[in-house]
Amino acid sequence: MQTVYYSLMKKLLAVVVVVFLGILLGRVAFGQQAKPLRTSILDAHEGVTIGVEPWTQANRYKEKFPKKTPFGAGIVALRLSIRNDNEEAVKLNLHRIRLLVQLDQENRQELESLTADDVADAVMLRQNGKDPTARRLPIPLPISRPKPTRDKNWEEFHGDCQNAGMPSSVIGAHSTMEGLVYFDLRGEWDLLQTARLYVPDLQRMTSKEAISYFDIDFSRGRGIRLL
Repeated sequence: MQTVYYSLMKKLLAVVVVVFLGILLGRVAFGQQAKPLRTSILDAHEGVTIGVEPWTQANRYKEKFPKKTPFGAGIVALRLSIRNDNEEAVKLNLHRIRLLVQLDQENRQELESLTADDVADAVMLRQNGKDPTARRLPIPLPISRPKPTRDKNWEEFHGDCQNAGMPSSVIGAHSTMEGLVYFDLRGEWDLLQTARLYVPDLQRMTSKEAISYFDIDFSRGRGIRLL
């Protein structure tokens, strides 16, 4: 009888341990899934959440850009955090992201995001003798032009831009991806107060179903702290 008693106690103890571990792991998983995004502006639908944090202070760039920064050339970096709570991966067309800015009451402009090449050229090769923070309306769109010599310093800064950018166009199931997207505002940081970020091209990888576009209104955020 004593042997049977000890055997039952061991089985009961094993069941208690399994249940306890299950509860503990469940709490950990829930905590990871519910972890808030580090961001200023949020929008979410269809299992995808996009957070945006505009970097409008010079010190925000120092960790990613120890020497020169995009900010010094009037370029703003938007740190995007994209969380996918779906059961399948989601693909995002990074090249179609646009920043919509209201230059005045009758003039609205759509800015394309800059590549690492564009940012490196603007910071390392732009030598027009003008203050990049001087007001210019409308903001010029990137145009093709002969590229000056790109030296070792250009290559190093170009690498910083790529490393800080969005690492991939695919966000795995139940995962989060973060990175920078760049726009040339020519130092017109106040335009961000009423800007909108348009993210139009998202698709579920397995089912190929499209996800509705995101139109993120910066005026709905907690406020953008400018210089």
